[in-house]
Amino acid sequence: MRTSRGSKASFLIAFAVVVVILAILGITNGGAGFEQTIWSLLPPVVAIGLALVTKEVYSSLFIGIVVGGLLVNNFAPVATLDLVVNDGLVTSIADNAGIFLFLVILGIIVALVNNAGGSAAFGRWAESHIKSKTGALLATFVLGVLIFIDDYFNCLTVGSVMKPVTDRAGISRPKLAYLIDATAAPVCMIAPISSWAAAVSSTAEGLGTGISGIQLFIKAIPFNFYSLLTFVFVIAIAIMNFDYGTMKKFEQKAIENKDLSAIPGEEKVEGNPDGRIIDLVLPVVVLIITCTIGMIYVGGFFGVDAWGGTDCAGDFIAAFGNTDAFIGLPWGGLIALIITIVWMLARRILDFESCMACVQKGFNAMVPPIIILTMAVSLKTMTGCLGAADFVHDLMLTASNNLYALLPAIIFIVGCVLAFATGTSWGTFGILIPIVTAIFPTESPLLMVGISACCAGAVCGDHCSPISDTTIMASAGAQCEHVNHVSTQLPYAITVAAISFVCYIIAGFVQNAVLCLAVGTVLTILTLVVLKKVTAKA
Repeated sequence: MRTSRGSKASFLIAFAVVVVILAILGITNGGAGFEQTIWSLLPPVVAIGLALVTKEVYSSLFIGIVVGGLLVNNFAPVATLDLVVNDGLVTSIADNAGIFLFLVILGIIVALVNNAGGSAAFGRWAESHIKSKTGALLATFVLGVLIFIDDYFNCLTVGSVMKPVTDRAGISRPKLAYLIDATAAPVCMIAPISSWAAAVSSTAEGLGTGISGIQLFIKAIPFNFYSLLTFVFVIAIAIMNFDYGTMKKFEQKAIENKDLSAIPGEEKVEGNPDGRIIDLVLPVVVLIITCTIGMIYVGGFFGVDAWGGTDCAGDFIAAFGNTDAFIGLPWGGLIALIITIVWMLARRILDFESCMACVQKGFNAMVPPIIILTMAVSLKTMTGCLGAADFVHDLMLTASNNLYALLPAIIFIVGCVLAFATGTSWGTFGILIPIVTAIFPTESPLLMVGISACCAGAVCGDHCSPISDTTIMASAGAQCEHVNHVSTQLPYAITVAAISFVCYIIAGFVQNAVLCLAVGTVLTILTLVVLKKVTAKA
């Protein structure tokens, strides 16, 4: 990444502030621990703050990790180094090897498709069929909605397919990254057949709600205001052809200077002129099919799961609930890669040597997201060691005694903050769902609203967080600078979050999903109309 003098100065100032805060903590703490206190949220705050101020992700995340290690070990240097290296970086690489492998495989497939001319052919087709910028935005949105099985898969697939279309339409890469992110976790969170539905239902299973986990998930979907209103928001800004905040600057640069703000040095590949649309469509379709089969195979649909169990044999939904995407996605991706190479060779649009050259190209393209994901997971480990989840748990139980009708709105905000700080939506609803079921009795009409608020907050925080794996995947899918994606997405996500918060306040008193969604839709459109008029005058 390029670093200007201004960003260097900002980094040094921000780093000095962090050092002063740590010095004060070390002096005033007197040997007491920082676990399960508000200080448990300091490492992600430091990392996120530095990233937004300096526009430099790697060093910001690493400093956040070191801050967490120092707080966990009460500023003991050797113990901190051991925690950061062994429990942080090494463990995060080992635990995420499966998703790293899938990233590399997908990078190779994208390189193959580009070199074969499939992406260029699709771009030519789109140029003749998708006539406007609005059409390109809506086409990206629709594809994102259709790929609802898994958020990682969604981010990388939508990005690789739609980049030629959005590039030709003059849409900046940060805008593409937002569209990818807005149709990843939000879509998966309301799709009954998805890895997210499986995670929520397995978390909610056996909590004494009187219904199964998947039934609870489905009944909570109408109250998931953040996901549903995000769709309204995306469609509205596409039709209105309107942007605001930092995104407006990137879109203006794309229009005026033809600068799409892609990753510096991104290789432009024209590919084989004999390439056809089928050379892009077939690998993507095969990837979807093989990854789906891989997920349910690992979950035990065909008899025995990856852990030797047979409970999910023949049960599609149960197999999804029992799967591990870190195993299933590489499983399906590898088969899709082999089929893609065979297809390219059979079509004689790439020779074997060219196919093998794409292996290195695909790997190189995925190095930045792999580094960021490694550090982000390490930062989550530090936050977990500090007991951030227990701190939030205690806050929630205290609030439940005094603010019953407002609890859905409070749960939503807590979910947002926790997912933003930790970068994990699955961990967030894993923490909050048992609390929600403990607070609201089975017969309470607020139970479903509370579950939805918890899930919506987790998605919102995940959507905003620079250390979220989905946010990182969206940047990788769009091939844009991660900091640019985060800074442009925040105003949009916060707008929808504020409107969702209002809806949850209403839902606390009137448990009518249709009414609340109608209010939310009207507020979303009115907000955009007002913002458009205000920014036009500026």
